[in-house]
Amino acid sequence: MKVTSTGAAAVLLVLSLPALADGLAVDKVYHPYVDPLVWELEWRAIVADDNPATGEGRSQLHRFSVGRAVAPNVMLEAYLLGSDSEESGFAIEAYELETLWQITEQGEYALDYGLLFELEKERGEDSWESAVSLLLERELGRFSVAANLEAAYEWGDDIRDEWETGLALQGRYRYRPEFEPAVEFYKGEDTAGLGPAGLGNFRLGPGRSLHWEAAVIVGLDSATPDYTLRTLLEYEF
Repeated sequence: MKVTSTGAAAVLLVLSLPALADGLAVDKVYHPYVDPLVWELEWRAIVADDNPATGEGRSQLHRFSVGRAVAPNVMLEAYLLGSDSEESGFAIEAYELETLWQITEQGEYALDYGLLFELEKERGEDSWESAVSLLLERELGRFSVAANLEAAYEWGDDIRDEWETGLALQGRYRYRPEFEPAVEFYKGEDTAGLGPAGLGNFRLGPGRSLHWEAAVIVGLDSATPDYTLRTLLEYEF
């Protein structure tokens, strides 16, 4: 595989960070591609349940974002993160900025790759997290395999300073644009999960589309919720 010097540096950056096998919750699996000069509106929901029989231990996290491709290979996105519970209702918990950098053209090399940079701030607290993820994807006929390798650092007066790393994998079959069945795997500090997923795109007109994703991730150890449901809707225009 031919790799540019920029790509080699990106790989070395992630691999040289402390490999603690920590801290990646179930979330969106990113792909290393940017649609040039588009706007995006996105909603994500993560519902984790540690006791499905009683409903106790259930938590919900919602993400709302607006994004813009500011260059053919760079996407900027701003998020509001909120939690929802029966006791306190819905509340904004954090803010996040995100940059996706597509490094290679799709199909240019054996692997397509990019980098994702994230900065998150907890609302009302001196608690920060920054992260960089190496995004990899390989197409094998009608199959695609994506991997996200994340290294994150948390700091602030209201949080323990520490490094965390995580891994997310997705294998999908490109059955048709509107529906692609998939399998996802997640590994992090308090996460080890595996489960089925589905995703697809609906064209709504010139330059407009609706992307959807859904997955049910089953916990593989005692630290992971029994099941986690993740959903996503993204409107691109």
